[in-house]
Amino acid sequence: MIKLQKDETGTYRQRISIDSHDVFADVATSLGGEDSAPDPHGLLDSSLAACTAITLTMFAKRRGMPLESINIDIERDSSKEKSGEYNLALNIQFVGSLSDEQKQQLLDIVEKCPIHKLLSHATINISTHHQA
Repeated sequence: MIKLQKDETGTYRQRISIDSHDVFADVATSLGGEDSAPDPHGLLDSSLAACTAITLTMFAKRRGMPLESINIDIERDSSKEKSGEYNLALNIQFVGSLSDEQKQQLLDIVEKCPIHKLLSHATINISTHHQA
């Protein structure tokens, strides 16, 4: 379960408890926040990066590929977000002595990442309830 509470510090800073882990969210100073933590868009985008890296690392490990690590940069274009379009560009760097064929195999399964599938293909339904 994920629980969110306003953090003691900051105007908009939020503490997000995910199981036994705490992460924080805030907004930029230009929006009245303190820029003390990633904004919600950054958290969403980073979920894609983390899931992609984990999925590819698991695949490489099962195949015995010499992948040491993965670096991912994500560029966001949210200029059309209000009309329902949100564009993310992943730039993936594989660290290790991989052949071109192994790199291509890894790129071929990027879309198998569960978060990638959700963001690309799922219909997401959100129900909101008020607690008294």
